[in-house]
Amino acid sequence: MKPTTPPSVANSPGQAALRPDCSQCFALCCTAFGFTRSADFAIDKPPATPCPNLAADFSCTIHDRLRPRGFVGCTVFDCFGAGQAVSQRLFGGTSWREDPALAPDMFAAFKVLRQLHEMWWLLGQAEAKAYGPDTAGDVRHLQAMVREVAEGPLDDVLAADIGSLHVQVGDALRGVSEEVRAGYFDDGPRLGCLQPGADLAGADLRGVALCGANLRGACLIAADFRGADLAGTDLLGADLRDARFDDADLTDTLFLTQAQITAARGSASTRLPAGLERPGHWLGAGSASPPAPWKLLDSGDC
Repeated sequence: MKPTTPPSVANSPGQAALRPDCSQCFALCCTAFGFTRSADFAIDKPPATPCPNLAADFSCTIHDRLRPRGFVGCTVFDCFGAGQAVSQRLFGGTSWREDPALAPDMFAAFKVLRQLHEMWWLLGQAEAKAYGPDTAGDVRHLQAMVREVAEGPLDDVLAADIGSLHVQVGDALRGVSEEVRAGYFDDGPRLGCLQPGADLAGADLRGVALCGANLRGACLIAADFRGADLAGTDLLGADLRDARFDDADLTDTLFLTQAQITAARGSASTRLPAGLERPGHWLGAGSASPPAPWKLLDSGDC
């Protein structure tokens, strides 16, 4: 399945491999993963089975109609280049259709490699944001570790200790985040609800001091950030589905991915970090009425 928008590209040198090339992939995102009927997917599909919309040439038969047909989740998915790496490098260009016996290992490798590539991508962002040379050096060392596993043979990929790497990468990203956000702590009072993992779905955050806030893992579905400045705001893993970013400045946010941007809403005047692309469905955004937020947050709300 070809992506609806240009995929994310990290800014660090040598990370072109993290840009998906669907023409070189055997539609692994449409087969390896399962999904449940929801607002993101119109049907149920078990893992390790082809999507019913998948064509014989591995293209999507409803690619130009995914959103209106109820497959928003497909339009925001980013494999960080894992699809073509598995299809071409690890399996030599032989598809699971040509040799069905390859399917279990191919799908398993895709799931692992996608995580490795995402970690590689995030560490590239961390290196670019790190202030101290020691911090940047530690990030580069960890990135080299992740990259070595990601570029290794199939057996090494399948045997990767993903749990341990997630912990190490998480610690490194947290350290960079704290280092960057420290410069914003004295800019003004911080609402107590602006915390990691906070449930701010539907909240009106216009006018709230967001620079340097830690919103990693927060639920920000349909939250209103129109006109906001999010410099130094940590958005790692935050759920931005239908969040409004018209006229917002996201240039210096931390750990924002293309998938998050594509799931959100914005306008031609939304400023994005280098390497992230404006989603096609944002064109003309700003004229439509936004979903009604709960209310504008103030100090009494937290």
